[in-house]
Amino acid sequence: MSKFKAFLKRKNIEISWKRYGIEALGAMAQGLFCSLLIGTIIGTIGSLTGFELFSQIGGYTKDVSGVAMAVAIGYALKADPMVLFSLATVGYAANSLGGAGGPLAVLVIAIIAAEFGKAVSKETKIDILVTPAVTILVGVGLSALIAKPIGGAANAFGELIKYATDLQPFLMGIAVSVLVGIALTLPISSAAICAALGLTGLAGGAAVAGCCAQMVGFAVISFKENKWGGLVSQGLGTSMLQMPNIMKNPRVWIAPTLASAITGPIATCVFRLQMNGAAVNSGMGTCGLCGPIGVLTGWFTPPEGVAAITPTAMDWIGLVLVCIVLPAALSLLINLPLRKLGWVKDGDLKLA
Repeated sequence: MSKFKAFLKRKNIEISWKRYGIEALGAMAQGLFCSLLIGTIIGTIGSLTGFELFSQIGGYTKDVSGVAMAVAIGYALKADPMVLFSLATVGYAANSLGGAGGPLAVLVIAIIAAEFGKAVSKETKIDILVTPAVTILVGVGLSALIAKPIGGAANAFGELIKYATDLQPFLMGIAVSVLVGIALTLPISSAAICAALGLTGLAGGAAVAGCCAQMVGFAVISFKENKWGGLVSQGLGTSMLQMPNIMKNPRVWIAPTLASAITGPIATCVFRLQMNGAAVNSGMGTCGLCGPIGVLTGWFTPPEGVAAITPTAMDWIGLVLVCIVLPAALSLLINLPLRKLGWVKDGDLKLA
């Protein structure tokens, strides 16, 4: 056993939640952002403007989303170059065979293939043949065996969440908004989770509300400490920047989280806000305004089976209120008594 542990250490194979559940998942989200998400945005611009080149670029980037995710995962796992490049084939196969739940299939299969590839890398004199062969055969073989079941299970769970949200928009609006919003601020990837589950529709709208509440909420309640730089870095970047402060004083998390519990059901029950763009948008919040852009994409160029709409004034008002105005106002109001009670003090939200 000690020899095996020494081998894993030498190969930098670390079997842990941190490596797989945080680092690999987070990297997968970046791969999604650089392919499916940005492709959706560019493609939407092309559809709205009639600029055909943008539509083509959007299509190309979406086509390689599995490749981008797998390579990003390999990078997070510190894979050797031969392993990293071989993961392109693995990602394409896993995402294609995984169907609607392809991202989850890519996450699981790319991790396994990468670790097998790392295990044999530079162990033979014909490394240029062995390493890519092992990585690809393991990855594509697993894709053929388990990508469809994994993708199907993820899609089914996502559909269950969407069905439950349609059935109980108030309660599920709260649950989805709060949980996805919390995931966005934690050092895990809410975007990757939403993509893996295919979270769109009304449930996607609740997820957008929760993520926006966290990002905008932290941005405004910490304005005194962090000024305009903090407003932009958190409001358009990520609320994850506050994790060190949350670890020191968890009470600073109360205001944005309660705000998400309020904006979630407002999104689902009052404005019936649906996010029918790429599922990854549901977990992005106001990061690059990807959450609102996903809603817009769903209005004008929705996926097959969903009808495009001409948004009314109420739709636009709902989008602005849920994504920006209410998260800011509610977080500030909720944080006031917390400061009076001494639960949140000056400097508690200062970014490093």
